[in-house]
Amino acid sequence: MLDALIAEARIRWGLDPADGLQVGAVERLGGMPVDAWRPLLVVPAAALRSRPDVSVEPLPGRHRAAHPAADGAEPGSDRLPPSSAAVDVLRRLYPPGHPVGLLGRAGAMTVGALTDDQLAGPVYLAPLPRVEAVAGPWAMPWISDRLRRPDGCPWDREQTHRSLRKHLLEEAYEVYDALDTDTATPGLAEELGDLLLQIVLHAQLAAETGAFDLTDVQAAIAAKIVRRHPHVFGDAEARTASDVNRQWERIKAGERAAAAEQAAREAAAAGRDDPAEVEEPRSALDGISRSMPALAASQEMQDRAANLGYDWPAIEPIVEKLLEELDEIRAATTPAERADEMGDVLMVAVNLARRHGVEAEGALRAANEKFRRRFRRVERAAAARGVALRELSFEELDELWDAAKAAEAAWEG
Repeated sequence: MLDALIAEARIRWGLDPADGLQVGAVERLGGMPVDAWRPLLVVPAAALRSRPDVSVEPLPGRHRAAHPAADGAEPGSDRLPPSSAAVDVLRRLYPPGHPVGLLGRAGAMTVGALTDDQLAGPVYLAPLPRVEAVAGPWAMPWISDRLRRPDGCPWDREQTHRSLRKHLLEEAYEVYDALDTDTATPGLAEELGDLLLQIVLHAQLAAETGAFDLTDVQAAIAAKIVRRHPHVFGDAEARTASDVNRQWERIKAGERAAAAEQAAREAAAAGRDDPAEVEEPRSALDGISRSMPALAASQEMQDRAANLGYDWPAIEPIVEKLLEELDEIRAATTPAERADEMGDVLMVAVNLARRHGVEAEGALRAANEKFRRRFRRVERAAAARGVALRELSFEELDELWDAAKAAEAAWEG
């Protein structure tokens, strides 16, 4: 049947299978990584089953969260729900006026007018121009390559891995800010896209030198995630998140040991017997970037150490240690000593936050924002009195601060 459908599409709409024809079951379309710049045949699963070489195994539905099984179909079933994910997928990938060829049937159709009734039979969608096929998984790699060409964008052509570093940090922080409400929003989607652009650009720069490309990036992380989740992809067991964390650290420790053995073998093969020339085994903390915010880095280090068994037995000793470190600040006599002891205080405070399940970086950011809001109220109150803050006594400033706190509490209540 597929051969007949392809032949009909070639005659009626000029399909060239050499362009990279995509074929998908309508019941599985929500799990397909469709590229709209390639021609697409959408066929009911029953037709594909007549071809033993074509798989119609259930795929993880890309839009299953938006179109749950409650719509009328069990996950993995072939029965189309009343409003199928397939129509939604096509409307996300193609403009409303894009033509849809009804194979084996007369008449014209567009994506915007498409219904499940039309998808009960096979349909053909001609490819979009590359610059319009922006929703597929390979749109951004193509765009970044186009921007970097000699007739592309002067700014993009001048960029290097080093020059892009600040943009990567900026976009990561903007995603972090967008996650503050713990709610998925269109704004979060935009910020994630900006961050994705940075990854794609770095992969493009590397591809131009032959070092690696986006395929290598995706393969490396996918292989790592599969390897580190034997409780999902293998026969290991992990019943809680803590079990997963401990297993994760054990697996990473094994990877570091294997890497150290490989380095030692390579050194021996190269005749490097001097211990100073042999790379030291990697630590569990080596993967933590020194560019991370200090609070976040401290919490990550302590998390990793705890997953390997290096942790306080209870919370109370951490509190006692914090009080001890505060006493040592009082006893410090030089700026260097005070700075060193203050670092210890912050480190223990982060550990205390970790044990209470609090993200220290987020907590301090929230405290900063709270201070910013209340300080604005204090400034406005002082201005209403016609005085500058520096002219007020500590008691008067404290009074304004308490009033700001009370006003904020009343507004929130």
